[in-house]
Amino acid sequence: MFGYAGRILHVDLSEGRLWVEEPDEAFYRTYWGGSAMGLYYVLRHTPPGIDPFDPRNTLTFFLSASTGVPISGQSRATANAKSPLTGLIGDSQAGGFWPAELKFARFDGIVIYGRAPKPVYLWIHDGEAELRDATHLWGRTTGEVEDILYEELGDDQVEIAQIGPAGERLVRFAAVMNMRNRAHGRTGMGAVMGSKNLKAIAVRGRWRPPVYDAQALQQLNKHGPAAYEANLAVKNLGIYGTASVLAAQNAAGGQPTRNYTSGFFEEADRITGERMAETILKERDTCYACVVRCKRVVETEWRGRKVDPLYGGPEYETLSTFGSYCGVSDLEAIALANQICNQYGVDTISCGATIAFAMECFERGILTEAEVGFPMRFGDAEAMIRLLERIVQREGIGDILAEGSARAARIIGRGAEDSMVAVKGQELPAHMPQVKRSLALIYAVNPFGADHQSSEHDTLYMPKSPRLFLDRLATLGLTDPQPPRVLNEAKIRFAYETQKFYSFLDTADLCQFVFGPSWQLYGPEELVALMRAVTGWDVTLEEVMRVGERRLNMLRAFNAREGVGRDWDTLPKRLFEPLRGGKTDGLSVDREEWEAALTRYYEMAGWDPQTGMPTPEKLRELGLEWILS
Repeated sequence: MFGYAGRILHVDLSEGRLWVEEPDEAFYRTYWGGSAMGLYYVLRHTPPGIDPFDPRNTLTFFLSASTGVPISGQSRATANAKSPLTGLIGDSQAGGFWPAELKFARFDGIVIYGRAPKPVYLWIHDGEAELRDATHLWGRTTGEVEDILYEELGDDQVEIAQIGPAGERLVRFAAVMNMRNRAHGRTGMGAVMGSKNLKAIAVRGRWRPPVYDAQALQQLNKHGPAAYEANLAVKNLGIYGTASVLAAQNAAGGQPTRNYTSGFFEEADRITGERMAETILKERDTCYACVVRCKRVVETEWRGRKVDPLYGGPEYETLSTFGSYCGVSDLEAIALANQICNQYGVDTISCGATIAFAMECFERGILTEAEVGFPMRFGDAEAMIRLLERIVQREGIGDILAEGSARAARIIGRGAEDSMVAVKGQELPAHMPQVKRSLALIYAVNPFGADHQSSEHDTLYMPKSPRLFLDRLATLGLTDPQPPRVLNEAKIRFAYETQKFYSFLDTADLCQFVFGPSWQLYGPEELVALMRAVTGWDVTLEEVMRVGERRLNMLRAFNAREGVGRDWDTLPKRLFEPLRGGKTDGLSVDREEWEAALTRYYEMAGWDPQTGMPTPEKLRELGLEWILS
């Protein structure tokens, strides 16, 4: 095969046993890699109904065909397991250099079973793999572990995916980190890794994946720099990072503020991407072979505490959850919060949003200073940092908040659930369904909880959107652009079709800022051309969408095994309450419109409208009949 290594590493931590599987080409063509291939093993080997911290919870890391080839946007990996945050399927992507290095070490993925009797790390190098003692690494932060393993392995080019102390302590939104600042952030995959006593996966390799048509790949790669210069949206992403959208979101009334009670933050100008570039930005970083260079590297200090550039810098979501969600406009404090999250290994979205939830509970009198140990009001940067440190160390009130806002609300009681802003137990990201109505649908139906990277956003599918965006979306059959604040038939189809496209991206492990259906560096046609050039397969856009649909049904099928369907496809009470302030003052999600859209979505997907679960006929149609047995 072209692109793939053709080898999957299996690791039984309980027995200390490792073996290599070499699936046939039909298996690769069906599941492609990434999320779908990981889900295949999770569905096969994780028994229904078990606790996420049970050793039988299978954890997977998978690459895809294009991982490691010389083109922007390909160095990504997907982690899957049962989520300790939601109790449902967990799914998380990360970039950096670790994914490409794993491919260079001649593996397409890793399947991890059991629990080691003591802390271990996995060392993979040039087609070989072994488990090593990690007792000396346990309790160490991500930066400390990298320094120790560089010396221990005698190579500072080793790439390391690891958990920090938060993962060891089973913080339910713990992340798997690589490069100290790239995170498998959502759904708590770091806590699963911690429950298995697996501290790190270090990889090094010198093999390079063969491609079918090197010349075609080279032409696509050459197109990247020119397209970057011509595409203002992508260029701004490179210059200002994902935070390039913060000022515009706020101006439109779509910047989540004070725990989603408002869409307007009065001091937003102090935490924008532009302000970061003018003040604390040290340099722009990148993932392997990518021209966009969207990663932030900052250097500053906050009240005498150094913010080290080794831990990167805050993304838009981090600036929002630790900034406007908490009413905090201190950019240096947010940069420190980002560093602490990366040192200890937690998802910045869930963590910052949970702190905002706690601040609202304090302001409502549900939590008291006697319970917390200090006041924690919106706008208090010091309280935000103190809460964060208690969460990652599971100390005091932090031990409750480390469970995530949904569990914390149930533990606290006294009406705290009214302040919880989460779907399926996962905290909402910083794109507001009140403003972008298709997200009200996608947040609800997404199998692993609210996620802003599972479909395209409404503001890109408007009558006045740039011609490039609309032409690309038309290739998906989307030719009827709509205003952002409607959730009609055309908008539901937009949500579903782009969700399938994004689902393929998470299966092909491609960056959604580089490959996408509208504004990105490369569009759907270039995506198909890439897949053909790498694999030599006669790939079509129809196949791409089918693979994306297959992965969506596998995610839903896992949840169905847990007895979860439409009854869990809900939205928090907060989204149906009027926003306060800014251009969206008084705006809320229309419940009747949303509920009708939910039923129509199930019909489009071929799922049972009553249960929201994939039908046996749909699973058979997608070649997933084995899930029914």
